[in-house]
Amino acid sequence: MQETTSFNKGSKRGNRGAILVSGTLIAILAAGFGMQVWRARNSKAAEQNNPTAATGQVSTPDKPVARVNTQSISYQELARECVERHGREVLENVINRTLIQQACADAGVAVSVDEVNRKIVEISKKFGLPVDQWEKMLLAERGLSPIQYRRDVIWPMLALEKLAGKEVQITQQMMREAYVDNYGPRVKARMMVLDNLRRAQEYYEKIRQAPGEFENFVRDYSTEPNSRALGGTVPPIRQFSGAHEELRKAAFKMQDGEISGIIQVDHQYVILKCEGRTEPIEHDLEDVKIQLDQELREREVQKMVASTFDDLKKRSRIDNHLTGESKAPVKQASGTVTPGTGVQTAIVQ
Repeated sequence: MQETTSFNKGSKRGNRGAILVSGTLIAILAAGFGMQVWRARNSKAAEQNNPTAATGQVSTPDKPVARVNTQSISYQELARECVERHGREVLENVINRTLIQQACADAGVAVSVDEVNRKIVEISKKFGLPVDQWEKMLLAERGLSPIQYRRDVIWPMLALEKLAGKEVQITQQMMREAYVDNYGPRVKARMMVLDNLRRAQEYYEKIRQAPGEFENFVRDYSTEPNSRALGGTVPPIRQFSGAHEELRKAAFKMQDGEISGIIQVDHQYVILKCEGRTEPIEHDLEDVKIQLDQELREREVQKMVASTFDDLKKRSRIDNHLTGESKAPVKQASGTVTPGTGVQTAIVQ
């Protein structure tokens, strides 16, 4: 899964980005559902019920796709060029899509065109936009055409929700933590990310000797491009969500001006500099309960969908002949727990 750095909601454009990252699972599904190529099912019924079916004309292999003066460019020549440039990415997308299709067929799950359209209307309404303007914004800001958005983002999300087969439960503890995350103090910090422990230890010693140069060290040596360009500045860290748990714990133990130790997050090593805390915002919990409940449900659905997709991959045999990689189903011994796939180094939503 790709690393991402998501920023807090600060503007209308920022809010739209948030729904792309969270509400429509771009972050969760980025490595899996960029399904730029679709081969429709042979059956007519499948085409009618499956909103991921392709539209538009596609040249057949025996017809030229272009002609330059008297020279034809064949479908095969175009296909070969496409495979050379994008084959690995597209094939992985098709493999992941096929996993979901197979699971839906086995479970008798179907997602209709109407369901996909209703979901898009629901999302666009959150931002006070008609669907056509929402789709134009998606195309301009994310490069997603309406067809891609439906088949590559919304359909997989709805299919995996159905495959999960369970309702999200929101507890009082979750509600209290969401209230603190949204309205309580957050830690303002700068962050350096390094790709190996030796480098992290080397620069940690340099930072300890010259903490005032933290920003410059980040600009020169951090491996995380987004925060690096800002001298390590990241969105204020929430107490219960957004950042990796170890980062949150470290951040909330720090005082203004303090440098953290080296924090390992998956295969990355992070050093934080605390720059104080934001002021809490006073709100009665009852006044914002509906909003918090909606946000929590969206977040829990994302986690459920990601877990369902991860389980599908673990239970499947996948042979990628283009890359020469093969993955066998994971077998669990009795009484043991299969290790997870690691933690994404996403810093703050």
